[in-house]
Amino acid sequence: MKARQIPAAIPVAIGLLALWQGLILPPFLLPGPVAVVGALFSHRDVLASAALTTLAEILAGFALGAGLGAGLAVAMAYWPRLAAALRPVLLISQVIPIFALAPILTLWLGYGMAPKVAVTALICFFPVASAFLDGLQRSPPACLDLARTMGASAGREMWHIRIPMALPMLGSGLKLAAVYAPIGAVIGEWVGGSEGLGAVMIHANGRMRIDLTFAALTLVTLIALGFHGAVAWGVRRAFWRFS
Repeated sequence: MKARQIPAAIPVAIGLLALWQGLILPPFLLPGPVAVVGALFSHRDVLASAALTTLAEILAGFALGAGLGAGLAVAMAYWPRLAAALRPVLLISQVIPIFALAPILTLWLGYGMAPKVAVTALICFFPVASAFLDGLQRSPPACLDLARTMGASAGREMWHIRIPMALPMLGSGLKLAAVYAPIGAVIGEWVGGSEGLGAVMIHANGRMRIDLTFAALTLVTLIALGFHGAVAWGVRRAFWRFS
């Protein structure tokens, strides 16, 4: 039997961890991997609870932002006048830094989960809406002409031709939004929150517990990688016949 090859990323990761551990820096500036693992273990209950809160915000915000983005993309593709009116608004919404909107949303929605979900939804909304709308507007003219020749209504044309052909673009938008979703949740927790991994980072920084900050950051990274992988897998499973 042929021996399994070790993925190239594993030796690289081990080398980077060894280099990190070997750096001679004060622990309050850059704790080593051993100290970070120790913080993960010693604060596992707090970090586990915070990770569940952050994950819930990511899931809720992603679902809300992706749903609204996909729905608006279909509406804009169906009504060109609506698209012409809303394109500048969508662009302006992305020019405004999310850090500037997070405090306002916290003021309006309070210090619970709602503003974090709203920030995550806003940051996920544009990539899904933009990618899906682009796909809906790139349907092959020959297919559309054939459908119109056969008497298909605009609704049937949208449902049977334009949406199926735009699903790969929707998948690309969903995978991009999956990368941004953890960023939105953590930003919301930084600005105003007492729960979640972002709040743990802020509190740990205030107490000069940099090892705990890195432990929370490690969990955020793992959640982000896992969430992106899950969304990418779901997209492949759902849209495989159109890719």
